[in-house]
Amino acid sequence: MTDQPLSQTYRVASLPTRKPQRFTLTPTKAQRAALAADLGITQVHEMSFAGEIRAEGRSDFVLTGKLTAVVEQPCVVSLEPVITPIAADARRRYSANYVEPEADEVETPDDDALEPLPAEIDIAIVAVEELALNLPAYPRRDGAQLGEAVFTAPGEAPLKDNDLRPFAGLQALKDKLNGGN
Repeated sequence: MTDQPLSQTYRVASLPTRKPQRFTLTPTKAQRAALAADLGITQVHEMSFAGEIRAEGRSDFVLTGKLTAVVEQPCVVSLEPVITPIAADARRRYSANYVEPEADEVETPDDDALEPLPAEIDIAIVAVEELALNLPAYPRRDGAQLGEAVFTAPGEAPLKDNDLRPFAGLQALKDKLNGGN
């Protein structure tokens, strides 16, 4: 049995204007597996996105929500699994009067949560964006350290990290001179 793609939409024309539209998104195991594959991570163990969409003014809407997730990624050093809990607040302002900048270079607006008002708001898109933005770029397992790599041609002395420090000899000379006073 195939699972439905991750999506939970609300038609803007049907949203209440006097009270908030509350939502909760909890992807199934299959949807979390597909999401992990899309994000290039090992696994999304848990994920939940809850919040509300409320009217702001006559034609604008604001989405606020809390994303919680537990993800697994390979350690950048040892490739062992790293489990990371994620908790992030999400906020989007959808404006009917939003004007897309036309210039090649534009200043970043003061409100980076401002977006054009779509016909439908898909909270799954917001949840996935927040998850992607909050993933550790370089997950590292506690205690994982890079070892020293030694490469050399057969029969030659290996070149080590200490050999590549050009000022190490000067520091040793300085220490010898200071110790001689």
